[in-house]
Amino acid sequence: MSTLKLAAAFAVMAAPAFAAEMKIEVEGYANGTITIDLLEDVAPNHVERLSTLANEGAYDNVVFHRVIEGFMAQTGDVQFGKMGMDMRRAGTGGSEYPDLAQEFSGENFDRGVVGIARSQSPDSANSQFFIMFEEGAFLNGQYTVVGRVTDGMDIVDAIKRGHPRTGAVTGQPDVMKKVTVTE
Repeated sequence: MSTLKLAAAFAVMAAPAFAAEMKIEVEGYANGTITIDLLEDVAPNHVERLSTLANEGAYDNVVFHRVIEGFMAQTGDVQFGKMGMDMRRAGTGGSEYPDLAQEFSGENFDRGVVGIARSQSPDSANSQFFIMFEEGAFLNGQYTVVGRVTDGMDIVDAIKRGHPRTGAVTGQPDVMKKVTVTE
């Protein structure tokens, strides 16, 4: 095999198996679509989980339950975060799937980066995720980066903010009306 053909074969083998894109249709205070490039080469297990939940419709009608000005907007509680549920429990649940081990990387938490929420244990990620409003270097190497907003950052910026300290959203929160992942 020629060197050129061999190099091409290795390039194909090194490429990610798929290029996933998540689209989130937001309704409420913010209205529009957020497009996220999922980084399957950085966090393959977390991308697989988000894709599975989106394809099952589990993220549809889930609210943004924790939104802190200058920091991030958190969503993805498929157990207690559905529109119409008791919002005091939103953010305390996950999915029916087991928690995931961390997939820390050298990716930085910059504006528009999507990270995976977890409890104090690094290996407790399940279904919740957050989108950064601003840079948050203190999260680097502490939380899994799973994607980047490629379109719709204006929609992210318009999401209804919560309490300045806790981020708890009162009244009618914004909702992920429909979430899809395409390859």
